[in-house]
Amino acid sequence: MLNIGDDAPDFSVLDHTGKEVSLGDYQGKVVVMWFYPRASTGGWTAEGLGFQARIQDYDSKNAQILGVSTDDVEANAKFATEQGFTYPLLCDTKREICLAYGACATAEDGAAKRITYVIGADGKIAQVHADVAAREHPETLLPTL
Repeated sequence: MLNIGDDAPDFSVLDHTGKEVSLGDYQGKVVVMWFYPRASTGGWTAEGLGFQARIQDYDSKNAQILGVSTDDVEANAKFATEQGFTYPLLCDTKREICLAYGACATAEDGAAKRITYVIGADGKIAQVHADVAAREHPETLLPTL
């Protein structure tokens, strides 16, 4: 895992709409990057909905939500459509982001660990949250930004 103060590794992957996304796209913003093991599963759906329900509050803090999983575009697109997510779900099928951020130990890992990183507007890791409580996390994280 990365530590507070580390430079956040850049990346370039497709999101659930098929658009290429990189960390540099959000320069000057706070980025909340939450990793989830699989699209359309219980706890991770609750966490995603928690972020979506508070999207305006995160926006007011200049924060961009990014969900990251090892799922492909099709699985994440279905997840986003079914749940009404308006923020990008990143499709890290090659596990490049997961490996760089410690959400996967190896490229063969089947799924990402549940971790959230807050990346400051300066591009450095500002917060690290491991083993979060999926249902409460979006609400408890918000006041810390």
